[in-house]
Amino acid sequence: MLFWACLFMSAPAYAEDYFVRTQAEYFAAEKKVKAGDVIILANGEWRDFEIKFSGKGTSKKPITLTSEEAGKVFLTGQSNLRIGGSYMLVSGLVFKDGFSPTNEVISFRRSKTELANNSRVTQVVIDGFSKVDRFESDYWVGIYGKNNRFDHNHLSGKTNKGVTLAVRLTSEDSQENYHRIDHNYFGPRPVLGSNGGETLRIGTSKYSASNSYTLVENNYFDRCDGEVEIISSKSGGNIFRGNVFYESSGTLTLRHGNDSLVENNVFFGNGKDHTGGIRVINENQTVRNNYMEGLTGTGFASALTVMNGVPNSPINRYVQVDNAVVENNSVINSKRVTFNAGADSERSAPPVNSSFSGNILSGSGKGTFIKVQDDISGIAFGQNYLAASEASNDLAALKASDIMFERADNGLLYPIGITAGVSRDLKPVKRDQTGARWYAKPVSGNNFGKGAMVDVAPGEDTLSSAFAAAKEGDTLVLQPGEYIVNKTMLLDKTLTLKAGAAQADNAQAQKVVIKFGRPSLIEIREGGNLALQNIHIDGSLAPDSVGNAVIRTTIYPIQSNFLIQMQGVTVTNLEVNKAFHFINLGKSSFADRVSINNSRFQNISGSIILAAAETEDYGQYNAEYIEVTGSSFTDIGSAAFNIYRGGRDESTFGPHFLLQQSSFTNVGKSGNNQSGASMVLHGVQYGDIVESAFTASAPIIVRHTVGRPQTRIMRNAFSATEAPIVEELNFEGPSRSELSNNAFVEAGPEVEANQ
Repeated sequence: MLFWACLFMSAPAYAEDYFVRTQAEYFAAEKKVKAGDVIILANGEWRDFEIKFSGKGTSKKPITLTSEEAGKVFLTGQSNLRIGGSYMLVSGLVFKDGFSPTNEVISFRRSKTELANNSRVTQVVIDGFSKVDRFESDYWVGIYGKNNRFDHNHLSGKTNKGVTLAVRLTSEDSQENYHRIDHNYFGPRPVLGSNGGETLRIGTSKYSASNSYTLVENNYFDRCDGEVEIISSKSGGNIFRGNVFYESSGTLTLRHGNDSLVENNVFFGNGKDHTGGIRVINENQTVRNNYMEGLTGTGFASALTVMNGVPNSPINRYVQVDNAVVENNSVINSKRVTFNAGADSERSAPPVNSSFSGNILSGSGKGTFIKVQDDISGIAFGQNYLAASEASNDLAALKASDIMFERADNGLLYPIGITAGVSRDLKPVKRDQTGARWYAKPVSGNNFGKGAMVDVAPGEDTLSSAFAAAKEGDTLVLQPGEYIVNKTMLLDKTLTLKAGAAQADNAQAQKVVIKFGRPSLIEIREGGNLALQNIHIDGSLAPDSVGNAVIRTTIYPIQSNFLIQMQGVTVTNLEVNKAFHFINLGKSSFADRVSINNSRFQNISGSIILAAAETEDYGQYNAEYIEVTGSSFTDIGSAAFNIYRGGRDESTFGPHFLLQQSSFTNVGKSGNNQSGASMVLHGVQYGDIVESAFTASAPIIVRHTVGRPQTRIMRNAFSATEAPIVEELNFEGPSRSELSNNAFVEAGPEVEANQ
């Protein structure tokens, strides 16, 4: 009991301590508490516990709810916490292995009329406490009332839709609230594949004309990748100070509301895709003394983004930037700074009455580092420094020069001999200075190959038995021979299947052959990740069933994202029905990455990857990255790759599709292929098809739906195959694709090239 005793040692001796072991004892105690009292939950698991905690404490005598020992009280199953009243204090709890039965895990209100004020939640953990269905929305923390503090908490692993922490301005009693959110650890939030994946949001568009005056400082955002907006400020008067964003895809976005301050924040991208900095919209915003390094984001996710607005904008669109001050920021080794981002026929109001001065700017890689997409005459450029990078011709005030940098003791780079950019005394908050000090923070990476090496002999059901007995991270090493699998293998762990050491190259992979007698060989469930290496999968024994797929996802929602990796795999004879797929990603499932390298596919009636289950056009999709390299596809009846992301939402970065150095022969020509294509990329945001050969195949079909999609089809050879078809569904103008250096031949001699 040392933790709570030390925390509240100043409480008067006459205060009551209620040590409770059951829910009934808790509710009896909660009815009695008065200022200065403490309720202590006994160590252990408290399952399906909906805690209501309210009363009237004082600034010197709060009413406290804590644990017997910090981190040893677990709220599991369908549990939550609702706080009401004044000067209430909660600490030491862990929410894990379950989800809230309501819209919030922790709510700073007991009911719509009983809000929490002057209350605090500290040293509390919410770890993976997500709804089962990834598209069922909730908040993990909803802050209402006024003058509340949320500090030194650990929030990690939210996989379902909805903001991790939301400040709610739904009534006057929750506006102009002066909340403080500080020293929290916001751990990894995987890509959601939909709108609604913000880590922190203050307000909504409906209440964005109201001020919140919320202070967000000294928090650590670690790999928060839910969607484009890591933080979405949708109210006025907020302060974002001293936060660190580590390898987090997206930006701190001043989305709605005016008069906010963004200062002393640090962004480390380390070259990770779509890592961004700060996006400026609306009036009277100040962005100063922020540091951005190694960010790769462009457009809305640039290191610094100043948006175009909508003239006379409705409250839920984009208010014109007016009187923005952007000064003394450092953008180092980053890909893009964008002015007038989003400029189009609707967002036609450029920034006005604004200034940009004292900034140090250093780009990375090739291409234009600083882009201008509309009129910038409304921005006054003071003395800024551009380090040997390319700027738009519209930026005559920014001239590149040779600037040398050195790394200081605080871990940041500073220009030698120049005083522009962030101050020398900036001290980024450290990861171990945030969150609950007694709760371990998650490590990076996956578990492939981290378990045991298990030899498996050929035969009937030897593989399925070894598969069922395997542990997390194990590798099943298959010895040469034929494996017969008579039941679908259920995957709820990270597992590798590979040929033995003697079968190290693809030419030898034929020696390990897997045949299966069910409609599917492997079903991915919660926790499943799969790697296949140098094996041959033969579908000739599978029954003729609707929905056949070698690898499929369960019909139930999968909370966590998963990985599928293939190297040197051969797949043949998936022909027993009209659409026998290799990989079928179903609804409410999401793959972070599917990679196929040096593999061969032949005689398949369906698709190689079918990722088109989310067809409601809500901006949802099934895979973030699909990468195919050095592989061949022969006699594939349907579109080899069918990827779908519908709707017009702009809150996500993907899907991404890469195909390179691969061959397609007689692909997509089946009469059952309703798409009429060898592959369909619908709504893919980044599509690259390069250095590949297409022979006697149906055309590639690409449909651009939203945002600024980037499609590049280059250096390919098309023989007896129609040219790719690129359609613009929601954009009036020339095709936003690059088709170059492709060669086209018919059955005879070459007829045209370099298209």
